[in-house]
Amino acid sequence: MATTTTPGVTVLLTQLSRVVYRRTSEDLLGMRMKEFVMLAHLREHNPIPQQDLGEMLCIDANNLVLLLNELESRGFAYRRRDPADRRRHLVEITDEGLAAFESAERGIESVEDDVLASLTNQERGELQGLLTKALEGAPAAG
Repeated sequence: MATTTTPGVTVLLTQLSRVVYRRTSEDLLGMRMKEFVMLAHLREHNPIPQQDLGEMLCIDANNLVLLLNELESRGFAYRRRDPADRRRHLVEITDEGLAAFESAERGIESVEDDVLASLTNQERGELQGLLTKALEGAPAAG
């Protein structure tokens, strides 16, 4: 006998993520979603050690370097040696990267408005708070 159940949180988050990803084109943002996410983290944590950035984004070192190379080639970010520890690099967002991010942010807001149209402003705030809390409490990928 089959029973109907509500999908779990992981399934729902994955589905919602896919909907957002599908509706967010490179043309809309002026960059790829991966670049947008990295610039969002750089805006909040500027400068940040390269290794910490990779851990925060759950990106392995090789893919992180490739993505940083792309951001640097576009003038959106740069790496420099950490004066306190010459063995590591600090990653920083540039003024051009910040301007590109802010433009992309306006594009992503239209996607959020569309995808989350059935939620009230209060519910959106609650969702954002709960997701932030869950991410802050999640152990780093290793």
